[in-house]
Amino acid sequence: MSQPFAPSSDQIRISKSEIRNLSVPFVDLKAQYQTIKAEVDVTIARVIENTAFIMGLEVAAFEEAFAEYLGARFCVGVNNGTAALHLALLACGIGRDDEVIVPSFTFFATDEAVSALGATPVFIDIDPNSYTVTASAIEKAITPRTRAIIPVHLYGQPADLDPILALAEQHNLQIVEDAAQAHGAEYRGKRVGSFGHVGCFSFYPSKNLGTYGEAGAIVTNDEDLATRLRLLRDHGSTSKYAHAIVGYNFRMEEIQAAVLNVKLPHLDDWNNQRRARAAAYNDLLKDSRLVLPCGMEYARHVYHVYAVQSDNRDELQKQLAAAGIQTGVHYPIPIHLQPAYGLLGYKPGDLPATEQLSERVLSLPMFPELSHEQQGYVAAEIQKGHNVRSSQ
Repeated sequence: MSQPFAPSSDQIRISKSEIRNLSVPFVDLKAQYQTIKAEVDVTIARVIENTAFIMGLEVAAFEEAFAEYLGARFCVGVNNGTAALHLALLACGIGRDDEVIVPSFTFFATDEAVSALGATPVFIDIDPNSYTVTASAIEKAITPRTRAIIPVHLYGQPADLDPILALAEQHNLQIVEDAAQAHGAEYRGKRVGSFGHVGCFSFYPSKNLGTYGEAGAIVTNDEDLATRLRLLRDHGSTSKYAHAIVGYNFRMEEIQAAVLNVKLPHLDDWNNQRRARAAAYNDLLKDSRLVLPCGMEYARHVYHVYAVQSDNRDELQKQLAAAGIQTGVHYPIPIHLQPAYGLLGYKPGDLPATEQLSERVLSLPMFPELSHEQQGYVAAEIQKGHNVRSSQ
């Protein structure tokens, strides 16, 4: 287990020589690999030695372990998170002329999966504190064509699910949770992904639980849905050369599942370390002009990213880059204003919270191995110039 990490601002001291030599990556995958290298190397070597590379024993073991971890009955491994969303919607019966209510403040794949099935994404605004969709915004967007809702647990923060689930039941709507950034996050004590009809995960390398390539998973408590998802991911095949339905080649690779099997037992500890580093940032930046992320009372946030808001986001990002500090912007162009969705007729001003946040959010370095010195350096650079409330 990693040691507790909760330094306060007065505990972090870095010398001028350390500052000159310090750089801070946005994510450090090598640092994590070093902590599990021996086990990962042996496991990957075993897969290669066995020469079974697609949907074998490692995939089956991960599916069982991940379902148990989430408190769900079934897990179906696929080749990436976008495929997970695509198959989840398809298995739920979403198709042409249906409407699916989605946030505009998310990664493009969430809404792209809707369009891939010929359905129409109906974009809604988010709560500016949680950065997630609300039942009140969803309710206003429901029409006779609405078939599903995709609540996104953005940045590692769960959406407020109870009122959304009640609304879905009232209107007979499918709930497809997008938990691609929320591995191990909890809503009222229960891990997300297990609340809706289906839950979708991405294991992109930089995720809280990531592979060394691409992979994804769909979880559900519905046995019929699980059966259909297994058919859809593997050409509709019931046995070799026998195909019950038309499906896809969305199968999970053995090497990626093997990496996940090594990493899953560490996930809670890594999430605890992320939460501790978020707490350290909160303390270090409490006197800045930045708006800091807000953990909601119903949620256990796992900080896939630590996103702040700045009145001068672009200038701050350039300042930090010049100091050797990598940052990210999640996300700079709202999806309802992307050229890809121009024909839907959305215009600036339609989703004000989303549009304002897209100009203000900046994601600071966040990973379990982030050091005291690195966080102190990030905070010191942010507190230069006009980004502080009080004189320094």
